[in-house]
Amino acid sequence: MNVALAVDESGDVGRSWGKAPRVAVAEVSDGRIVRWEEFDVGWDVSHDAGTHGSHHARVVRFLKDNDVAVVLASHVGEGMVRMLDTMGIRLDLGVEGDARPAVLAAVS
Repeated sequence: MNVALAVDESGDVGRSWGKAPRVAVAEVSDGRIVRWEEFDVGWDVSHDAGTHGSHHARVVRFLKDNDVAVVLASHVGEGMVRMLDTMGIRLDLGVEGDARPAVLAAVS
């Protein structure tokens, strides 16, 4: 199962999903993280560079390209909630702290 979340430089869950500069994708199998990859997505810049629709399309492409099943975030906007629901991607909100343990807690 692949889990995506915004991350900061210190390895904590990032404060904003839709405006994240960096996102991690963790592949979890048998209760362990077997792959951890971080991407400089630049959503902090692209979020306000065009329409919400074009920004959401970038997020959709990223999620599909990385076969993401779960998104962890501290918070997201209503449009993002609807988009993830439409895609059938589980969204866990209120997630904070060290990113790797947060991933494991979400899938346990």
